[in-house]
Parts: sequence; C-alpha cells; structure tokens
Amino acid sequence: MLTIDPTQIPTKDLHQYILGAVAPRPIAFASTISTDGVPNLAPYSFFNAFSSNPPLLIFSSNRRVANNTTKDTLKNCEETGEVVINVVSYEISRPMALASIEYGAEVDEFKKAGFTPLPSERIKPFRVAESPVQMECVVEKIMPLGEGGGAGNLIFCRIVLMHISESILSPTGRIDPHKIDLMGRMGRFYYARASGDAVMEIVQEVTRIGIGFDGLPESVRHSPVLTGNQLAQLAALTALPTPAEALETLGNDPLLAKARAEGSMHQYIRTLLDQHDIARAAAVAVLASS
Repeated sequence: MLTIDPTQIPTKDLHQYILGAVAPRPIAFASTISTDGVPNLAPYSFFNAFSSNPPLLIFSSNRRVANNTTKDTLKNCEETGEVVINVVSYEISRPMALASIEYGAEVDEFKKAGFTPLPSERIKPFRVAESPVQMECVVEKIMPLGEGGGAGNLIFCRIVLMHISESILSPTGRIDPHKIDLMGRMGRFYYARASGDAVMEIVQEVTRIGIGFDGLPESVRHSPVLTGNQLAQLAALTALPTPAEALETLGNDPLLAKARAEGSMHQYIRTLLDQHDIARAAAVAVLASS
C-alpha cells in the first residue's frame, strides 16, 4: 500500500488524496450576503449534518492552499452571522460549478451562474430558487482549525427554517432520493449522482443482536465464493437454524440436491442471497458445513 505521512507531503497533494478517499461528499451551496448588500454564492463539499436537536449543519471554508487567503463566504458569515445552505441536484450541477469560480467580492454569483435569488423569510441572504431544499441558518460559531494554507474554518449553522420542494417527496411525505437527484463531490473533477441504479437500500436492524461473522460456520466464513457483503447478510441474523430446521426450511429442494452433487453449495448460497432469500440461504449454509 502507498503510505503517506501528512507531515512529509505538500499540502496540495495531501488535499487531493483526502478528497479522493473521503468521497462522495454532500455539497453545501452556501448563500451569504455582505454588509454592503452584495449576494455571494459558493459550493463547499467539506460539509455534513451533525445534529437534529439542535438542527445543526457544519461546513468548512478552507484557507486557499496557493496563497493562504480566505473566501468571501467566510467573511460574510463572520460579519452577518447568516447563511442559506442550498442542496445541489443534478439539474443545477453545472451552474453550481460555475459559481465556484473565484469572482471578486463585488460580484453577484447568482447573476454569473444564472440562479434565481429567492427572498428568505427569517434571514437576509437569498435562497437558490432552483435548489430543491433550502435551509435558512444562523451561524452559531466559527472554529478556525489552523492558520496555514488549506486550514479549515468550521462554520456551525443552526437551521431556523427549512424549505422543501413538494416535487421531491414520496407519497408518504419523505424525501425520495430519485426525485431529489442529489450530487456528491469526489476527488479532482469527479462527481457522483445519487439516483437511479447508484442508489441501493441496506436495511439493517440495529436493536436486534446479530450473530456476527464469528458466528458463521468456518467453512462459510472463509468461502472463496461468498463476498463480504453477502456474508454480512447471514451475519445479521440473530441465530442460524439447526440442521433439522434447515432441512425443514428447504424441504424437497431439487436445487439443493444438485448443489450437493456438484459441490456447489456456496454458489447456491450466493444465488439465494442475490434473490434476497436469507432464510433459505442460511439453511443451505448450515447444511454446507455439517
């Protein structure tokens, strides 16, 4: 493996390794306004949600690596204490990238990137009308992480009002990942689109105690056929069936007899897991190791 000591590599190179490894990252499309009344709009991918009570978002406005200067967003947050965090959908991904150009403090990025400024209800900065979710925030505090180029400034944002487009809601009133169609930032010029085939469900009950990998039969645990993701589905079970229970579950299964004869029991387990038939897969796993 490539081993990197952060103290022995230029910050600009370390920065790219971190961005490439910690990805995809959500994008905070931050709207602020200067004390002179000039709107500012810029994307930040050092961003996430950190609390629901209080409702807290944090993004980092890093000092520029090249010349160790700070950005207009940070200055505006320091001076006004207000910011709108807009989410970035696929439909606005290219205009969002355009807003990342380092225009002067006197330039309105809403105009440069073609966005519609929408008045906020409780704070002064405008919302991005084209964004499917807009969160009006007050700045709780700003935490500088260093003084050199690349150092972050964590901006703690408490949501005071949240606006959600009804067009992205499911019939049950939740946000539908395919409708909101969010974009995530990766390393360099790469982005990820979080919709369609890229979205998958991993349902895992956390209050029921699973048997874990160490609770699986050794031959199954070290199978050259089953992947870690597939084994985890079995490891999430609270118990494996007994051999008698396994035979009862499978009944007179002709595919089981065929798998036994061909020595392909683990392949049959894999097929059942791919079909989301966990109970039968667990039964075959028990019989394969008995």
